[in-house]
Amino acid sequence: VKPGSMGRAFPALTATVVEPKTGTPITETGRVGLIAVKPPWPSLMRTYWNNTATYYGKFLNGWYICGDQASLDAEGYFWFCGRDDDVINTAGHLVGPFEIESALLEHPAVAESAVVSSPDAQRGEVVKAFVVLAPGHEASEALAAELQEHVKRVTAPYKYPRRIEFVDELPKTVSGKIRRVELRNREWGRR
Repeated sequence: VKPGSMGRAFPALTATVVEPKTGTPITETGRVGLIAVKPPWPSLMRTYWNNTATYYGKFLNGWYICGDQASLDAEGYFWFCGRDDDVINTAGHLVGPFEIESALLEHPAVAESAVVSSPDAQRGEVVKAFVVLAPGHEASEALAAELQEHVKRVTAPYKYPRRIEFVDELPKTVSGKIRRVELRNREWGRR
């Protein structure tokens, strides 16, 4: 077990990380791509119930694309980056919201956080964080700058949230899962 990793693929399963456009396995350690599984069955379901066309649409270069992005380390451990539709492409860098949310939660002023892409004329999109503050902390530009510096230290300088919005609560499902899609749609002016 490697703390923080998703682990390695089961022995009978062929899984890797592939390039999003070509489905070519990524050999570079730490580079983010799509998690992919290779048939044969039974390591993979045979189809979606009553939806074979959608199922076969999930294949790329012979690999079944799972819908998550990750990287692999030198020992074959998968490191989760985020759902494929949640990952932020800022100036060519892929940033997973999960990593930024985790970094923000390490700061004592943060009770909850959600990270999404936000449109940006120069970079295409940037990282935006919605932050619910812990009791005893007040929203300010100084605190936003402190959170940005904290994320830079904990992750990488290019991953920090260039925009931070302090909110009273985050939209959630009935089961308590944060609805990033709602925040992302709001940022991009979608309904």
